[in-house]
Amino acid sequence: MTAVRLPAGRLLGRLPVRQILCLLPLVLVVAVAVRHRSVLAEGIGHMASAKWPWLLAAVGATCLTWVAAAVTRQGAVIDRLPKLRLLVTQFAAGSANHLLPTGLGASAVNLRFMTVCGLPLARSSAALALYLLAESVARVGLLAALLIAFPHALRLGPLLPDGAWGPLLLAVGAAAVVVGAVFALVRRLRTAVLSFLRTALDEARSVHTRPARALALWGGSLAFPVLQAAGLVLVGLALGLPVPPAHMALAYLAATVAVALVPTPGGLGSVEAALIVALVAAGGPVAVATAVVLAYRIITVWLPLLPGALTLGALVRWKVI
Repeated sequence: MTAVRLPAGRLLGRLPVRQILCLLPLVLVVAVAVRHRSVLAEGIGHMASAKWPWLLAAVGATCLTWVAAAVTRQGAVIDRLPKLRLLVTQFAAGSANHLLPTGLGASAVNLRFMTVCGLPLARSSAALALYLLAESVARVGLLAALLIAFPHALRLGPLLPDGAWGPLLLAVGAAAVVVGAVFALVRRLRTAVLSFLRTALDEARSVHTRPARALALWGGSLAFPVLQAAGLVLVGLALGLPVPPAHMALAYLAATVAVALVPTPGGLGSVEAALIVALVAAGGPVAVATAVVLAYRIITVWLPLLPGALTLGALVRWKVI
């Protein structure tokens, strides 16, 4: 009896790779939902006693965040992207973002979308970096403006243990030294990074020579965190959180900036904890702050997750991404 060995390439060609990629988001959604089923149940319970007009307004603000993301993505490139596909891709990217750590899902989906639209990989990566930079600058800028306007809105003293800032600053400094040393010693990495930075700067200059693109980039970057913060404020009003709206918005921005470097899928777990701490620091009772955060995450994460995963699978099947 003679064994027949199939070539590896032929065997891989028979695997339904695209079908597997279509189903993978649904599998991940089920896994994440099962893991966080207690949070889902508690959040839905809190929403049952809320004022529904405010909750519907929060849903509307959440939907507008996808529009803001699409506007910002278009503003990051000179080339005109197909508007409807761009908007749908942002909805699907939001689902991917909650299934993979720290923005990797949305970045991968948008990178693939731009390359399918005909942009070279180098320019697509540069546009992605420009988007992330603009969104980060807008978010931190809004936070700084609110901290200046309301310097005593957050009372973190009772929530932080004595001496907590020292180890934190030491860890940040050590990480910066390690990154600098690696960049200085690894020549191949330094060459690749410098080449990417040149491409990114060229793309940024091209975008800013077009007023419409620059307005879309920075206007969308500013609108995105504003709409996210507005969603939390509206949920807080729905559940009667006794915190001024501006202070709730400040708490949201502070929490999201603080957890930006935490590598968890969509910030699941870390964002909830940071938001509760921030709302308590803004003067909210722990129980009500917890209810607000759970209801907010139901609206912004869990409700769009399944339809977003279905959309993502459809985009893969139709070769949009």
